[in-house]
Amino acid sequence: MQPTLLSLLASLHLVSAIQQPILSLLRLQQSIHNEYTAVNKYARNHQAHNFSIPVDHFHNSSAYEPHSDASYANRYFIDDTHYSPGGPVILYLGGETAAENRLPLFHGGIIQKIANATGGLQVILEHRYYGYRGAGEGSWPTRDLSTHNMRFLTTEQALADTAFFAQNIVFPGYEDVNLTAKAVPWIVYGGSYAGAQAAFQRKLYPDVFWGAISSSGVTEAIYEYPQYWQMIQEHGPQGCIRTTEAITEAFDVILMNKTERIPDLKDLFDLRNLTSNQDFASLLLFSGIGGWQARNWDPVMSGTTFDDYCKELTSSELLYPDTLPQAGKVNDLLALTGALTTEHTTVNLTLATLNLIGFVNRTEISPCLHRKGKTADSCFASPSASFWARDDLEASYRSWPYQYCTQWGYLQTGSGQATNRKPILSRTLDLEFESRVCKYAFNITIPPDTDAINKYGGFNISYPRLAHIAGSADPWTPATPWKEELKQWEWRKNDTSEPFLLIEGAVHHWDSNGLVEGEEREGRKVPEAVRRVQEYEVEFVSDWIEQARESGRFGGMKGVVDEAEVELTGQDQKQVVLNRLMGDW
Repeated sequence: MQPTLLSLLASLHLVSAIQQPILSLLRLQQSIHNEYTAVNKYARNHQAHNFSIPVDHFHNSSAYEPHSDASYANRYFIDDTHYSPGGPVILYLGGETAAENRLPLFHGGIIQKIANATGGLQVILEHRYYGYRGAGEGSWPTRDLSTHNMRFLTTEQALADTAFFAQNIVFPGYEDVNLTAKAVPWIVYGGSYAGAQAAFQRKLYPDVFWGAISSSGVTEAIYEYPQYWQMIQEHGPQGCIRTTEAITEAFDVILMNKTERIPDLKDLFDLRNLTSNQDFASLLLFSGIGGWQARNWDPVMSGTTFDDYCKELTSSELLYPDTLPQAGKVNDLLALTGALTTEHTTVNLTLATLNLIGFVNRTEISPCLHRKGKTADSCFASPSASFWARDDLEASYRSWPYQYCTQWGYLQTGSGQATNRKPILSRTLDLEFESRVCKYAFNITIPPDTDAINKYGGFNISYPRLAHIAGSADPWTPATPWKEELKQWEWRKNDTSEPFLLIEGAVHHWDSNGLVEGEEREGRKVPEAVRRVQEYEVEFVSDWIEQARESGRFGGMKGVVDEAEVELTGQDQKQVVLNRLMGDW
């Protein structure tokens, strides 16, 4: 059974892990179909399993009153392709999406590479309150998603889930083997939100998780997060960025000061009847510049929206001849805003705006407004209060907004951009606009409790066998320990004990995915910077596993004969096993 549209909204891996503000439903339909089809290829090869976990781990906390004694079925997947007796468990945290969306990582991802090197068992664990509910799947602790029942959706509870899982799981097919964290070392990996979770798991539950890799781990919760756009300004192709800034600034003059000309501006895009000016500004953002985070080094996984947008915006040719009749109107509006000054003589803003009109029409407006005959509001208006009021389990798109409204923040405003530089997106997109979901869905009108997250260490979180990896061009890096202004590379030691790595040119946890032998054909090759980091990850985790073996702490690693010892005589093998059982090896 294929999931319904509503059940997939929160599960889409559209822009990697941490999700951006939710778009209109109709604009997501094609992406939903494409993604489910791609993920389903891997889902057919891996069976979902369930494990019973308490709904409420903290009966001493008033935050979860009334408390619950119930348990729920938490989903997970395993892959034992590389498992050897005595090997570790390599756990990938599912984060804020359905676990199926992580299944491709069993095939060439960093967890597969680590498992191959260490004889590890690969596991993907779904986060509470996420999953494909429309398919009768998912990890849902409560019978609905009312605000009252979502009180158990906190990072604290999720961390306790993972620890409980690691301490108690009996894997199918391995009923006679103790693979809990008491018997074998567990290495936890996560990217983005799940990257922060991985770091917290290691610090809060060090006796459960032997090591952790936090990739693009946003360990600092931040209410308003305009830094997201600053990173794109600094690392995007500068011709495209400068042109986007000039057009955005000109449009903002109309949207904020010369409001009588707003109908004329919307007319250029055939959107005069789009009620909200902020929805209009948001549409232009997500048509192009908002696609930066979806870029990946692997063309099979990478989104192309941003690159397509920049290519057309900076073209020296008129790519859409049918926009030529509007050249005069475009020129007049740009002149009205003062955009056509000597400052911009190196850029033909009129040509760039005409190409922008054509691009937005081709990619966004025409598919909905013209081909489907919908109204502008039905295509591009933000979800209404009545939409967000829905709280049955089909409304699984409520889960991540609940987390950022209550604890995490990360509202990527345009109004918060630095005033000493040109905006890359409209300044009309302010806190009130970006936080409407909090009010509509949960009646939350105050900032999130970011202290509930930052008490775990925030930017400064550090622990032995905890690795931090970031991308130099990732818009989420300013929320990680790699935030440039902190210069933590000056005091953190980058060794196998606490690796601290930056992938040059990388966007969002680019080390997560990889290729297997035979896939490195033309146009699909792991960049050298990514390859080096992945090789180092395999190296330092292998070192961690050797430390675990030498510690004598893990009974599940004892008495296991390596493949290299198979050629020994029976008496020699017996002596090796005896030595190991005695801890002398």
